[in-house]
Amino acid sequence: MPIRAGFELSLLQILFALGFASAAFAAGANGPIAQHQQLTWEHDAPWFGGLSGVEMRADGKQLTAISDRGRIIVADLSRDALGTLTGIEIIHSVALRDKNGAVMDKPEADAEGLAIAPDGSIFISYEGDHRIARTNLADGTPLQFIAPPEGALLRDNAGFEALAVDATGALYALPEDNRGDQIPLYKYQDGTWRIAAYLENDSPFVPVGADFDDEGRLYLLERTVTPLGFRTRLRRIELSGDQASAVTLLQTLPARYDNLEALTVWRDAIGRTRVMMISDDNFLSVQETQVIELTITQ
Repeated sequence: MPIRAGFELSLLQILFALGFASAAFAAGANGPIAQHQQLTWEHDAPWFGGLSGVEMRADGKQLTAISDRGRIIVADLSRDALGTLTGIEIIHSVALRDKNGAVMDKPEADAEGLAIAPDGSIFISYEGDHRIARTNLADGTPLQFIAPPEGALLRDNAGFEALAVDATGALYALPEDNRGDQIPLYKYQDGTWRIAAYLENDSPFVPVGADFDDEGRLYLLERTVTPLGFRTRLRRIELSGDQASAVTLLQTLPARYDNLEALTVWRDAIGRTRVMMISDDNFLSVQETQVIELTITQ
């Protein structure tokens, strides 16, 4: 989601927030996160930025990402012998298109969630004109449209930002705007939407990214905005029938990271669960496209 004007950080506020940075990685201290890497992704093209969804190839050496200004990209990743990320090179980029094949503009182009099914099908959720589209990676054209479930709370600039697909190919979506004490987890399978479970809505954090690991556990990236900067929370959710139990893996204080919105989970060559998160820079010079990689040990 593009963050709209509503606050500005003064230099004093930024310095104050940065003073908390060393304490912000709370869940990582003697917790489930054993390794942390952070780098800034730069690319010299006017369309680069606003990354809001990402999926990793199983070997951790290639990613697919979407921009909230209507673009899908594929990039190769360079890693050293220990699997540490050393470089990112875009190898494919194409504008997303409407049903008539025309390049989209705002608000229709506001792509937010990305999920790739086991059969390779690519699904993208959009805000502005709320919908999910199965998409052709080669030329960015839609192959199928899925209307949102009836009754879903999908407001302007706050739709299905968190989109994931499980091992059976079922789609899961969470709306960003949740004003009750529960967050509905919607499931789409065999042409029908239903509510698979409810998650407790116990904080100012809202869902912005989601992905399943190879054990069927749902990882949920959440964000909130404060006058001191962005805060991030990462939770892992176990689904059993219509019940959901969550554990917090990461929760930061303001300004530890930029506007993290994109999430992907995979298992590396030595069996470790790896998480990548990418920030949406809102195409602003005061922000950046951060790439965060975590290794989960529990």
